[in-house]
Amino acid sequence: MNKYLKHLVIFTFLLSIIPAHAEPVPQYDAKMLRLAEILGSLHYLRNLCGEKTPLWRDKMEELIKAEDPTPTRRARLYAAFNNAYRAFSDNYHTCTKAAVAADRRYIKEGTALSHELLNRYGN
Repeated sequence: MNKYLKHLVIFTFLLSIIPAHAEPVPQYDAKMLRLAEILGSLHYLRNLCGEKTPLWRDKMEELIKAEDPTPTRRARLYAAFNNAYRAFSDNYHTCTKAAVAADRRYIKEGTALSHELLNRYGN
């Protein structure tokens, strides 16, 4: 009986630490996080290489507004954007050929990802 009681206490404890209602995560969430990373990267790279514009940050704001995520998802999307921005700011201090090449890759990937999200999940 002691063994049964011990297992019951452990099981009850584990149930108590699990959230009562897990936040639903859309099946396209990973793709949205990647798109946020791309936008953060482009925001840094474009401003580094001479195009002083808030365009990519504004695109991120539009994405958030259109998605209307829960506060937790909103924070994750912004974190993806900011982490990508910081990663490039840590590595690129001047506009180099590598920075321009990265910018081109991200434009290509972001365009393809945007089209995929719209075609597959758009209303």
